[in-house]
Amino acid sequence: MNLLTTPRSTLRPVSPLSPLFGRDLERFFAGSPDLAQAYCPDLDVHEDADTVTVTVDLPGVAREDVQATFHDGVLTITGQRKAETRGGNLQAAYRERALGRFERRVTLESPIRADQVKAAHKDGVLTVTLPKVEEVRPRTIEITTA
Repeated sequence: MNLLTTPRSTLRPVSPLSPLFGRDLERFFAGSPDLAQAYCPDLDVHEDADTVTVTVDLPGVAREDVQATFHDGVLTITGQRKAETRGGNLQAAYRERALGRFERRVTLESPIRADQVKAAHKDGVLTVTLPKVEEVRPRTIEITTA
């Protein structure tokens, strides 16, 4: 399956050395704490004969803060990860968890039945199921003798 997703680097600069040194090096090269802290959820795309399934990790993101749309072969997932509210005047002394608005796009080449797309949010994971149009599903052709 050929598909295009919004690259993580469009939201947060990524150093080629980040696999070796992690986020600290990314923050150093980003030059801006805001860019280094941009939230970009991880996603997986799986395909079988009948459906394409997109799974997005959204820990700490409420269902009400996520929107999913499908238009012209593009699945767009947008939302916002908000800071936790705690009582009193408590302020963060140190923060590693990224916050803010996010958008991920997945462009699908397989024709999808847009009227049957379903999304479910459970335990911090969004699962979007996109059924394929029947005409693109593989089918076995019976061969008879002539």
